[in-house]
Amino acid sequence: MFATVILLPFLIFNTNNRSELRSLSKKQWGFGLLSGLFLAAHYVLWFESLQYTSIASSTVIVTLQPLFSMVGGYFLFKERFTKGAIIGCLIAISGSIVIGWQDFQISGEALYGDILAFIAAGVITAYFFISQYVRKDLSLIPYSVISYGSSSLFLGIFAYTQQSSFFNYTAQTWWSFIGLAFIATILGQTIFNWLLKWMSTTVISMSILGETIGTCILAYFILNETISLQQGAGILLIFIGLTLFLLQPYPNKKA
Repeated sequence: MFATVILLPFLIFNTNNRSELRSLSKKQWGFGLLSGLFLAAHYVLWFESLQYTSIASSTVIVTLQPLFSMVGGYFLFKERFTKGAIIGCLIAISGSIVIGWQDFQISGEALYGDILAFIAAGVITAYFFISQYVRKDLSLIPYSVISYGSSSLFLGIFAYTQQSSFFNYTAQTWWSFIGLAFIATILGQTIFNWLLKWMSTTVISMSILGETIGTCILAYFILNETISLQQGAGILLIFIGLTLFLLQPYPNKKA
């Protein structure tokens, strides 16, 4: 919701954005609302998974997202990746798995949480595919407002069915909400949506694997956590995989 509020002035006070919003077709509205539904479903599934499994397990499973992207890109957008790109993808994914494997859980309730995380990875990939398709003809701000706004609506409905509180939070929590909206959504998700006009979902998904490297480095400097030999090996694999993937030609599209 906060991300939508932050973006609204850029929609309301920009003539081109307002005009584009008014001229949207039913199909564009439909895909915009559908993207919001997928984004909301991802958040629900992801946070629900953490009730049953560890963050490490969820992180390992989410690293499978590039595989969803490659398969989906092949069938939906006729993208053809080189062998080097596929090998780079697998190397980077294996690096993320190496980092999180020591804390990975796959038994009892954890298995249910792992399944939810797996579905969440597939759902967010579907969201990116919709964004990739819609952004070909729709500007960033109108699309983001529709997507985030509808996502907030769907999440609000879900929260109401769960009898969750909408207002009873501390000032610190409210500031956390605003921080997440600005940093994670505006500076994160919205930048991805902007890039999807020119890049494929697979490229975006692969770049997200770099977050694992950043997390380990920040934990080292900010939280004084040591980087184990296993984590170091995983970071090296991710770096090698990403480098190999990004050095490959942009995915070809079969006519």
